[in-house]
Amino acid sequence: MATPITDPAASRARRWVRRPGRPLVAFLARATAATGGGVLLYLGFAPRTLWWLALPAFGLLGVAVHERRARVGFGLGALFGLGFFLPLLRWTGIYVGPVPWIALSAAEAVFVGAAGAGIAVTSRLPRGPSWGSPLWGAAVWVGVEALRSRMPFGGFPWGRVAFGQPDGPLLPVAAAGGAPLLSFVAVLAGLALGEAGRRLVRREWRAAAVPALVAVAALVAGPLAALLPPAGSPPLRTVTIAAVQGNVPRLGLDFNAQRRAVLDNHVRVTEELAADVAAGLRARPDVVLWPENASDIDPLRNADAAAAIDRAARAVGVPIVLGTVLAGEGDTATNSVLVWEPGSDIAMGGVVDRTDKRRVQPFGEYLPWRPFFRLLSEYADRAGNFVPGTGAGAVDAAGVRFGIAICWEIAFDDLVTDSVAAGAQVLAVPSNNATFGRSDMTYQQLAMSRVRAVEHDRAVLVVTTSGVSAMIAPDGTVTATTSIFTPDVLVDATPLRATTTLADRLRATPEWVLSAAGLAGVVFARFATGGRAARRRRTRPQGATSGRAGGDDDG
Repeated sequence: MATPITDPAASRARRWVRRPGRPLVAFLARATAATGGGVLLYLGFAPRTLWWLALPAFGLLGVAVHERRARVGFGLGALFGLGFFLPLLRWTGIYVGPVPWIALSAAEAVFVGAAGAGIAVTSRLPRGPSWGSPLWGAAVWVGVEALRSRMPFGGFPWGRVAFGQPDGPLLPVAAAGGAPLLSFVAVLAGLALGEAGRRLVRREWRAAAVPALVAVAALVAGPLAALLPPAGSPPLRTVTIAAVQGNVPRLGLDFNAQRRAVLDNHVRVTEELAADVAAGLRARPDVVLWPENASDIDPLRNADAAAAIDRAARAVGVPIVLGTVLAGEGDTATNSVLVWEPGSDIAMGGVVDRTDKRRVQPFGEYLPWRPFFRLLSEYADRAGNFVPGTGAGAVDAAGVRFGIAICWEIAFDDLVTDSVAAGAQVLAVPSNNATFGRSDMTYQQLAMSRVRAVEHDRAVLVVTTSGVSAMIAPDGTVTATTSIFTPDVLVDATPLRATTTLADRLRATPEWVLSAAGLAGVVFARFATGGRAARRRRTRPQGATSGRAGGDDDG
């Protein structure tokens, strides 16, 4: 009778798994790798410029969930999500305590857990090529990012992988397929490097070469995308735009208790700008931008506020595009941007154009499920009762078509794309970050704006009440910036564009295609691995145990 041939490596692995305590040690190692990967991903985000940390971050996640069951992949993915979101979103609890911060981080980690489960499932495809697992996994990640950008309560796109890449060589990919394709390429590079490393540890030299080449190809995608020119005409012309950062009286949730002081700050800084222009110290602007909440006093109902705004517009002699809060029906309000022409008043119609915030912020501008959430935080009832506006988010001032993304709207793909489709020649991000103190929030928002500049081939002007305000060139370069919590003004020559990038023309197509591919990979893997398990059960001798190493024995 012939002696069966036994794989020595497999035999050693089975003996290792059967030793008491080893499965627990293996799981703890995987959990540590997953959590550490999440922390590494966070460290790659603004205000740091360590974009490349996304690669080892996803390398660790890929290795941790490789060939695990879906439920184990979910747990490891959730740990990755907590390692990422807890430090990334700590600014959400600065003035309201830890409960909302931890709850939001945990909710987002659940989505990442779903991604971990999907990556684990697709890694179990039988006899798949060594490059297949990273591709499926990166597509799964994009699908989960798409899901959490839309639900619940309109979604929370903060922390998408693409928004950690404004300083890296992959940034030009945004012009080809938007933020979803940029996320896909970054995640693919990381997962492929992790797969290559895993195979090198197992001394599978030839097999390691293929995912390594996939990682290199993903990294080269950025420089190649930079060679793809936008369609349309060259820059139309250059206009001089001033961004006024008036500052706030104090930090915290009650910064706008002194609403008139906030308005007066912006009037004063604008009048100082006018004096500098008259003295020849600054270039004369064609239009002036004020931030979100520059006038929380409704100038359409309050003559004093209207007079103050008009005084500033008369002093500088050009239209002011300003953020304000307008009273609506009943106790509702809108977060609006107005174009105020100088030399006008309410009776004469000083407002010549207007747009309202299209996606209002849950738990800040309105409170869903108010009776429930007020049980979790005493600050719940501070949420407003804002209603969303309609339209494309664009206004005209001084012959310039501005695309307006009010504060966190810059995180939503469709809102910015709609503004560009409506003819926006330059993008403006009026924002109010005073409620988040001296946190990373304002820098994370600035990073998103840089990605949008490249995605749409438009200059982006970020103007905030308290900083950081910035002017961003169409290639994502920050050309001017302010300090935080200081009154300041930026004046710069801004190019107007009418071009369209491939991302503009494709809109959400890359995201839907990648999401569908990820879902298809998960479904195919479940059927394939389910059929394989059934065949093993049919052929297994009665009473035998699987002894499968590297499979499910360690969870």
